[in-house]
Amino acid sequence: MSENTALTELANFVGRSSLASEDMAARNRVLAGITQRLLPKKRGVGDLLGVVLALSARTRRMVQEPVTIDIDVFAPGGSRAVDLIFGNRDA
Repeated sequence: MSENTALTELANFVGRSSLASEDMAARNRVLAGITQRLLPKKRGVGDLLGVVLALSARTRRMVQEPVTIDIDVFAPGGSRAVDLIFGNRDA
C-alpha cells in the first residue's frame, strides 16, 4: 500500500503550483492566464447574426407541416417492386 495519502498528494500538488513560485512575474503570468480564461469571450456582430439566423431557421422549420415522401417503384411487368415510405402515411 502507498505511503502517500490523499492529503499528502494534495499538499505536494499545491507546492508544485506555479502560483507558489518565488518569482512574482511568473505568478502574475499564471494569474493573468487564469483570469483570461474565466472572462467571457467577446462576440462580434457576425456571431450575433449567425445566432439570429439559426434561431429563425429553426423556428421556421418548427411551424412547417411535416413532410411525407411516398415512392412507388414498379417492375417492367407492372407489379410493385419497391414501396418506400418516409414519414407519416396518414398525413
